[in-house]
Amino acid sequence: MALCTKMFLFLLPFLLCHSMARADTCSDCFTQSRAAYYPNSDQQGTESGACEYGAFGATLNGGDVSAASNLYKNGVGCGACYQVRCTNAKYCSNNGVTIVITDSGASDNTDFILSQHAFSKMGLNADAGASLLSLGVVGIEYRRVSCSYPSKNITFKIDQSSNNPYYFAFQIWYQQGNNDIAAVQLCETENLTCKLLERSHGAVWAVASPPRGALSLRMMLSGGDDGDETWLVPPNDIPQNWTAGALYDSGIQVQ
Repeated sequence: MALCTKMFLFLLPFLLCHSMARADTCSDCFTQSRAAYYPNSDQQGTESGACEYGAFGATLNGGDVSAASNLYKNGVGCGACYQVRCTNAKYCSNNGVTIVITDSGASDNTDFILSQHAFSKMGLNADAGASLLSLGVVGIEYRRVSCSYPSKNITFKIDQSSNNPYYFAFQIWYQQGNNDIAAVQLCETENLTCKLLERSHGAVWAVASPPRGALSLRMMLSGGDDGDETWLVPPNDIPQNWTAGALYDSGIQVQ
């Protein structure tokens, strides 16, 4: 019996560490935190978010968007989706709300600053949602979930700062699944030469003197449930005569 006790005590630190590691990577596990909301915004998000989505970022996901602090990750977190639910049983629903990160910010030790639309949507009903707004800051729990846009493919928005053929900057809209876009390659399709791009700021990727001709944008997806890294090659190219402000459909969705 003494031997069994000694063995258990010897293994206990390993078992605890193994359990904690599983919790850190568990897609079904929630993290405890706090959330506030934009006090001076309308019901939707802000058009001046750090991800640089502009008006698109205010209405994305029906206006259920949020600024994030640590989860912003210097722009890597832009476009990521999280299930956020408040923890006051008197007011809060079990499902909470699914939000998309479009901005960077923190207030009063929060991980999220939600749009008013998203904040009130955590409530059991409209009255409960109004009560949550009156509280201003609430305890929450959250987890990463897949983004889903059933009627949309991943789309490339050419940034207004672009100038063909001297400067090429773009955002990736309708990011899908639960992976981060960790890297992007820009490939000239005729000669199959590729260049690894730098993230300029927020969700904007940019390169000076881009390749000529039709362009292929390849994205490295990392994280997710398996933690693997995978290069995603969309079937549709960006045409040679691309223009600032234009939208180009990648032709692909990610589950």
